[in-house]
Amino acid sequence: MTRVLVVDDEPQLARLLVINLKARKYDVDCAQDGGTALDAVAGCRPDVVLLDLGLPDMDGIEVIRRLRVWSQVPVVVVSARHGSKEKIEALDAGADDYITKPFSMDELLARLKAVARRTLTQGSDAKDGEVIETEEFTVDLLAKKARRRGRSIRLTPTEWHLLEVLIRNRGRLVSQRSLLQEVWGSSYGTQTNYLRVYMAHLRRKLEADPSRPRHLITAPGMGYRFEV
Repeated sequence: MTRVLVVDDEPQLARLLVINLKARKYDVDCAQDGGTALDAVAGCRPDVVLLDLGLPDMDGIEVIRRLRVWSQVPVVVVSARHGSKEKIEALDAGADDYITKPFSMDELLARLKAVARRTLTQGSDAKDGEVIETEEFTVDLLAKKARRRGRSIRLTPTEWHLLEVLIRNRGRLVSQRSLLQEVWGSSYGTQTNYLRVYMAHLRRKLEADPSRPRHLITAPGMGYRFEV
């Protein structure tokens, strides 16, 4: 059973989320501030975190940054902040998805299922034992391990999924729409800012010169490809 941590200081919304999630057979825990949320992730080990940004003790962006130091739990931001700047900032900090208030419960549940499914099934299409080696880094798809110059590299579930799709199709261009729908779900197709943010993450972590990538290649306006 999927365990969800709801982090929101609005009691009515938190209660609504808890009722709807439990009705759909999710295990649910709640936190009303960032500090409690960080403790809850360490204590109850949720499969997904639903995180509001406007928390009383610290901004939700800071919660994500602190989480990403030691945890790769998927984070879906649920916020009243509608601007693209805030969305990109949240994604850049390590969020896996972003939904704005007000939202339909069906949309939220669809996003939640997609994130949980990515985490549970990432790498299911990879060949057993397949290891990709370049001069700069090594990626073990089965073991879910990446190393660069002998040091382990931490990748989030979404970063792994994106990298795996590109590696499975290495040498071939994968369109922006195909990547979005494969990694984020069928309802996505135009949110190209997600791809820009996550490709920038992967390049910073894996490429020798992120501004001149040798392996994670952009075809402007078209898509991306992985070259060994």
